Amino acid sequence: MFAAYAARIDPDHPLDGLELGDRPAPEARPGWSTVTVRAASLNHHDLWSLRGVGLSQDRLPMILGCDAAGVDQDGNEVVLHSVIGQSGHGVGPNEPRSILTERYQGTFAEQVTVPTWNILPKPEGLSFAEAACLPTAWLTAYRMLFTNAGVRPGDSVLVQGAGGGVATAAIALGKAAGLRVFATSRDKAKRERAVELGALEAYEPGARLPQRVDAVIETVGAATWSHSVKSLRPGGTLVISGATSGDRPAHAELTRIFFLELKVVGSTMGSKDELEDLLAFCATTGVRPVIDEVLPLDRAREGFQRLESGDLFGKIVLTPTS
Repeated sequence: MFAAYAARIDPDHPLDGLELGDRPAPEARPGWSTVTVRAASLNHHDLWSLRGVGLSQDRLPMILGCDAAGVDQDGNEVVLHSVIGQSGHGVGPNEPRSILTERYQGTFAEQVTVPTWNILPKPEGLSFAEAACLPTAWLTAYRMLFTNAGVRPGDSVLVQGAGGGVATAAIALGKAAGLRVFATSRDKAKRERAVELGALEAYEPGARLPQRVDAVIETVGAATWSHSVKSLRPGGTLVISGATSGDRPAHAELTRIFFLELKVVGSTMGSKDELEDLLAFCATTGVRPVIDEVLPLDRAREGFQRLESGDLFGKIVLTPTS
């Protein structure tokens, strides 16, 4: 079957290790189900895999992609939960948690096999492309907002780095949940898009906000860390799930953190139950993932290049070519 896969690890030039071509179709195994992929979405996790983060040389070649929606063996329209091993379902009971493609072949292919426990029904109102955007970026944003930040309707939130998948999801979800959302971006067009998506205002990074916020959604890291801490009200919460600009800020702002009793919470992906809640939330409210572009799988390299450059707003979706 045709697939996009990591053939080599290159920390400095990750796309040099990306190959497009035939790979073996998945084999049946007890407790697992094979899904025919209708749509899969790109994440920064895929770029990190090509750099060797979470993916070791001895597991190559590895089909990339951790998000997908498709049709299972019984003809049901489904969405995949891409965290494998956290429950013991379909894998050994002592297997550590991992994201699809760290141990098992991924979704950038015509078919993928996952533990049957990891399959959820796709709501009728969501297209395959929309549903394929939810299991990583949107689930991460959902957990950051509603589980780890614990925000409620009427609360205020700053989302750093508007345009990225998690940040875009946080703006849309926050608006749908009745939050007062502020956003930042270096790019004027992305700031305008953020406001169209539901942010009250969008600012350049580091700009003073009209008020201190209840929570900050942080995925940028070092470049925006100091601003994130300074933007919180006393007792506020900073939730971080990524560090695309690096993980070593020049100013950690420790004095401000302890003096104002701020909370800093790490967040990674989300649970199957949270994904089920997210699917229901989207179906009920009508909020939908922002899709920047849909590409056929044989043009996956273009999608990776745009993801690496940051020249996108929302998600890039790949569809199998057969």
